[in-house]
Amino acid sequence: MTDISGKVAVVTGASAGIGEAIARNLAEAGAKLVLVARRRERLEALARELGGDTAVLAVDLAEEDAPERMLAFVEKHFGRADILVNNAGMLRVGTFETFDLAEVRPTIALNYESIVRSSILFARTMKAAGSGQIVNISSIGAGITTAGTGIYGGLKRALESFTDVLRIELAGSGVRVGLVAPGTTGTEIFDDMKAHGQPGWDEFIPALEPEDVARAVRFIVEQPPRANMARVHVYSASEGF
Repeated sequence: MTDISGKVAVVTGASAGIGEAIARNLAEAGAKLVLVARRRERLEALARELGGDTAVLAVDLAEEDAPERMLAFVEKHFGRADILVNNAGMLRVGTFETFDLAEVRPTIALNYESIVRSSILFARTMKAAGSGQIVNISSIGAGITTAGTGIYGGLKRALESFTDVLRIELAGSGVRVGLVAPGTTGTEIFDDMKAHGQPGWDEFIPALEPEDVARAVRFIVEQPPRANMARVHVYSASEGF
């Protein structure tokens, strides 16, 4: 396994849930962290707890120029990024009859466009440096076709296709690209459903914990340079998809 001690790891959506768990896990492995999310107070509290070389960037990644600002911030503070984990995302569900069309563009901006932009920008700098690792957080929803999930699942499916192609384009460059597709995980992502009177998916089965997904991310980034772990699916033991 590769020692990632001293590596600079950028984690988006790091203020809670899976992102926070990934940041904690990579910090335990000795990585320097750049914590990215909208909620500065939470990021700063986590940074104080983690200690070490940890930087905080409060930004809304749905904004078009946010990925460029993120890269500039990382290069200013650490000079480079060795690991990028694109975790930030949102869940909006509904059938064609019930989906709020006002949510379409924000969902695309955060769940797809921001990850594409960040992946491309960081991939270019990593390729120039001759090494790097990009991990995009998808969902098992990318492979599930069920009423109400068309937009969320469709964007995750598009993200997986993009991630696979980026991996192929960077083959042999020293930059590795992979994805983690979690199953139902108990996080704030279901808060919007619950706020609208719907039960969250994490209420139907014993859900994964964020730490379960974080371990999968660490497994990917600790692979030796000769190995590229392209896809890791992590299901709850109670899911039968």
